Amino acid sequence: MSDRPLRIAILGSSNYPIQQPFAGGLEAHVYYLARALQQRGHHVSLFAAQGSSVDLVAELLPVRTLELSPVSAADPSTMPNAVREHHAYLSVMLELAGIRSNSFDIVHNHSLHYLPIAMSATLPVPMVTTLHTPPFAWLESAVAIAPERANTFAAVSEFVADQWRPVAPEVSVVRNGIPVGDWPAGPGGDYAVWSGRIVPEKGTHHAIEAAVTAGVPLRIAGPISNPDYFHAEVEPLLSDSITYVGHLRQKALAELVGGAAVALVTPVWTEPYGLVVAEALACGTPVASFRQGGIPEILSPACGVLVDPGDSAALATAIPQAAALSRSAARARAESFCSIEAMIDSYVDLYGSVIRGREVGLERSIA
Repeated sequence: MSDRPLRIAILGSSNYPIQQPFAGGLEAHVYYLARALQQRGHHVSLFAAQGSSVDLVAELLPVRTLELSPVSAADPSTMPNAVREHHAYLSVMLELAGIRSNSFDIVHNHSLHYLPIAMSATLPVPMVTTLHTPPFAWLESAVAIAPERANTFAAVSEFVADQWRPVAPEVSVVRNGIPVGDWPAGPGGDYAVWSGRIVPEKGTHHAIEAAVTAGVPLRIAGPISNPDYFHAEVEPLLSDSITYVGHLRQKALAELVGGAAVALVTPVWTEPYGLVVAEALACGTPVASFRQGGIPEILSPACGVLVDPGDSAALATAIPQAAALSRSAARARAESFCSIEAMIDSYVDLYGSVIRGREVGLERSIA
């Protein structure tokens, strides 16, 4: 672990601000990470979309925008959002390699864009990249061509690490952590809860089907990130017992989750980690979930029940089984396995290791 404060540049999303209520788990993760690093005495600068919390960090790195010329804007092949992202990340990477080259000890990349990885060798300081997703094509391309040791990779679960190792053999695992104290143990109740981004890959409709079959009220919380999916697959199923309560700030969400008998987690894609699982456990709420991605690494039989992906009938059966589990065991699992303290310890150790490795490499090249 480093024995001195570090100057850390964190690269987040150029599209979504780091502010409550969070757009998704990635934004929440970056917020918790930056806040915890600052509480440890490190100096954090954040690159993220306009509107990010200015009280979170001492400095916000600017997201550069580009006003397209009339000719390029009229080109039917132009994808405006892709161009905006490209310009934003190209700008910040050039600044980190140029006018800000002496400002930081390390860059921690959490973006899902290929440019930070592809340009990592241009930086005068090491970069750590957290792999939050499976190896999507553009990211995989950047990892495949990045010079050896230009990047240090950390995956959010063993599942994600295994997916990436054919491309990036040296991938460590630093599991996502949450500030357990911000998610106090709740009393439980008579309803089930589902939280997260309302998009097809999160399978909200499966939670509704299971709750209806089990005869258990369900409360749904989260941003409607895909309105077409919400209006077609979720909204028609709402009723007096199946309710959408909105996109909640963290404290209100913790109260909702802590008041539930069980949390339902229904991804229909290979969920890399499952931050909502950690949040539910911290609230003392057992989990009934599809067996997907990294989720089985978080849950134990004492705090959760896993069923086959997409099987709403099995999930309905799992609801009373999970609700009967010990709430104190769920909380204990969060404290021992999902704490932000453990995550920060691991990252600070990793920062120190890669910084020392860079310094030794420079000394050898000079000699």
